[in-house]
Amino acid sequence: MMTGALLCLLLASWRPVADAVLAPLENWHPPLVDPTGLDGVAAVVVLGGGWWPDARWPISAQLEESSAIRLFEGVRLLRVLPEARLVVSGASRGGEVAPVALGYAEAARALGVPRERILVLDTPVDTAGEADAVREALGIGPRLVLVTSASHMPRAVRHFRAVGLDPIPAPTHRRAGRANGERLRDWVPSTEELRKTETAWYEYLGLLALGWEHPRSR
Repeated sequence: MMTGALLCLLLASWRPVADAVLAPLENWHPPLVDPTGLDGVAAVVVLGGGWWPDARWPISAQLEESSAIRLFEGVRLLRVLPEARLVVSGASRGGEVAPVALGYAEAARALGVPRERILVLDTPVDTAGEADAVREALGIGPRLVLVTSASHMPRAVRHFRAVGLDPIPAPTHRRAGRANGERLRDWVPSTEELRKTETAWYEYLGLLALGWEHPRSR
């Protein structure tokens, strides 16, 4: 049993295995590379992540990596969608820190987004709550673009569709397939690859809880 457990741990920490389980989630929805053809988009919704507010650091250092990348993508899309507002969401789970939505808003303003174009939803603590909050704030009619990590996008879209919204996916923060296998470290088990495997199984279990439905089946 110990040998089997160690083998499973090594495999889960190996890049080919980690990429194999994570890539299907990240490839589920194609990236929104060119948004210029989109018409009537009322909002670009950036889902919450992690952050560590500290006045001693610049806001760029306070956002977790995934959060910073999500916000960067949201601002990129907002620049070519002049009628859209930036909707940032996410609360603090334990109440020990300020809501990440406030960090998003501060960072967006630092990147040049006018205050009046930012809508802050700082109460939802999970993706289901974010979907409810967006529906309550915007209603069902407006067209919206949804920004989150690529591995999280399948589950996020399911939550938004469950409340009657039909978002345009804009996945970002891809982690699988970023190595070409030419370096020795690409083949050595690592904690980074283990975290990718952990993320994948977390999302698969979330999809299982929601009920599996691939977009191609719609």
